[in-house]
Amino acid sequence: MTTEKYGPKAERWSRDAYADAATYFGRRGGLILSLGPSLQPGDALVDLACGDGALADYLPGIRYTGVDTSPEMVEVGRKRGRNMALGDLNDYEPPEPVAATTCFRAIYYAGDRAAFFRRVAGYTERKFVFDLNPRQYRLTDVRADLRDAGFDELALQPFFSPQHHSLPRPVLSALRALEQTGPIARAMLALRFSYLCAAFRGGKKM
Repeated sequence: MTTEKYGPKAERWSRDAYADAATYFGRRGGLILSLGPSLQPGDALVDLACGDGALADYLPGIRYTGVDTSPEMVEVGRKRGRNMALGDLNDYEPPEPVAATTCFRAIYYAGDRAAFFRRVAGYTERKFVFDLNPRQYRLTDVRADLRDAGFDELALQPFFSPQHHSLPRPVLSALRALEQTGPIARAMLALRFSYLCAAFRGGKKM
């Protein structure tokens, strides 16, 4: 995130950017824990380009560190009891390896995607979880960059939870069911929504 663009929005970021933050982050948090190699209480996770770090509230038991370039976002997150660090996803490295790294709505901030993946792989022991818009990036290209970084396995989950619209529970349930429909889900992804991806090293899936 750039300070100029997002800093003034920090105080109300999660309330204004998400129509139903609890449902959206709850779904995302559950998939972070379960997609690909599972995470357990006590595992350390770094969340790059995290905004105000609201995701921390939906990762029970996880030792969360949110990283953002906006001092205002970091300050707001700390005021709300979240562990936050000031840093840029392109060059940030945690003081010690972590079980998982996440990066949402921010892959396009990587100056060199392949180099970014290699950096993340250097300090991530179990998995790297991120979202991917297949209309913006070719899955084959992203998979190749991940493989070059050492992540030779990739678990994909269509993610049909809208960010800007609060939907009735029956509609959300129907969208959740459509995530599992294979060709229909891929057809929907050609129009909108994204994948949630978990990249990891072979032999570590649990």
